[in-house]
Amino acid sequence: MLRYWMIYLPSVPMNQIVAPSETTQAVKKPAETHGLLHEMIRSFTTLAKTLNLSHAVKELGSTRQTVRRHITQLEEAKGAALFTVEDRQYRLTEEGERALPEAQDLLARGNAWLNSNVSHVHGLQLFSASLPNGWCFWQQQHSLSRIWNAPSCLMRETLRSWAMAGGDLESPCMEHVRPYLIVYRHTIAGWICVEFGEESFFVKWFGWAKARSSVGRSLGRMPGGDDFARMLDEPFHEVQTTQSMRLDHVFTLVPRESDGTLQPVNYQRLMLGGRFPDGSLALYALVEPSADVEIVGLDHGKIVQPSPEIMVHFNQINAKYER
Repeated sequence: MLRYWMIYLPSVPMNQIVAPSETTQAVKKPAETHGLLHEMIRSFTTLAKTLNLSHAVKELGSTRQTVRRHITQLEEAKGAALFTVEDRQYRLTEEGERALPEAQDLLARGNAWLNSNVSHVHGLQLFSASLPNGWCFWQQQHSLSRIWNAPSCLMRETLRSWAMAGGDLESPCMEHVRPYLIVYRHTIAGWICVEFGEESFFVKWFGWAKARSSVGRSLGRMPGGDDFARMLDEPFHEVQTTQSMRLDHVFTLVPRESDGTLQPVNYQRLMLGGRFPDGSLALYALVEPSADVEIVGLDHGKIVQPSPEIMVHFNQINAKYER
């Protein structure tokens, strides 16, 4: 989303204006190596993952000299060391730790863009991935105004309750919508499901036994590789970090039964940033099945009507909150 900044400069007498060198650090000259940026970032992120030059060279299919050169070029361009080396053991510096997440995001987004997996519709993200076995995942971000105009009373009620609660999970304002939510916490192992509302779509789709068995487990890895996983995590991080909200329409294929047979599913997902009682960050997701999903590029013939028993359940919920 574009952000526009307006800067107001007060009127200053000419004799009070000082040279830039006296007040600010000199602006860096553009690096001459920007044409190699993609490969430089690949070398940086791979070495940061392995912390072993030989392993990084093997994974990259490169040479020791090339990887060292890429790291040196990045460090010169950024004006700071990214690694320290002791007894041939690489370690990230503080600057390297700070630079790594953004580098990983740039690489994942660059690869997704090159593969035509990511684009924007009216400034909002559209992301898709497909595999030869027929599996696919489509996700399009939508304006929150769709919540006010869509027939789902549950989404409007959830958004209203979240705002009234100030994002606090245990607030009385959240009590009546909490049964429909999935609650996540981010850990070093990734996003962990800590609570499945007994009336949530996840429970209705997979059953209560699987939902209860999934509490405390990470989301796991969907097909599509590391870059795909990072792109999937992006909305979660965005909402939790900004403590804001996001609406996506999703179509994918997931196994519902134990035999692993893939079944199509389409839904709307409202994500909200929140807090646990101890003040740590949480994320809430309201997933509602719907055939009224709008995803540019997706064959509309693939969209399915949710199963009757699930639709009856959510129709009853929406009728309860209809104003």
